[in-house]
Amino acid sequence: MNTFNVPTREDVSTNNQVIFDNLNKALGFVPNLYATYAHSDTALENYLTFANAKTSLTAKEKEVVNLAVSQVNDCIYCLSAHTAIGKMNGFTDAQILELRAGFSSVNTKFDALAKLAKNITENRGKTDKSVVKDFFTVGYTKGNLIDVISLVGDKTISNYIHSTTKVPVDFPVAEPLELQAV
Repeated sequence: MNTFNVPTREDVSTNNQVIFDNLNKALGFVPNLYATYAHSDTALENYLTFANAKTSLTAKEKEVVNLAVSQVNDCIYCLSAHTAIGKMNGFTDAQILELRAGFSSVNTKFDALAKLAKNITENRGKTDKSVVKDFFTVGYTKGNLIDVISLVGDKTISNYIHSTTKVPVDFPVAEPLELQAV
């Protein structure tokens, strides 16, 4: 039985109500996972500040990381949300499945990035040196590496919140990777 409700605007602090209003204006709704952060008076604002901070990564590169990390952490909520966002950023269904599996057959930079994000997540930061070397070989910098690690942490927080709370997915649900032909 799920013990975590998805709070409504009336259920959250005044600060979180303002954030809900802003999310409604920007997105047209408050995603259930964001609403779940609002059980805390501070976590939603802190998370959104971290998630929306400046980075050296492009929107597409961020989605590469988000998809690979969410797959390793088996987070259906984030896989579903980032599949939708990945499509909005121009990825095809086939490319999204590859990125979830931790590689790209069409872009060498995305391939190195997906492999890095997957390896960092699987190994809890004890990243394989050859994976890091390949990341640098395709043109990424030390600054990019730090930004990727920060994004892995950002996405892992959301993965863990959903894995613990099991709030309903309010995006088209991503199919399990093993059922897809990658």
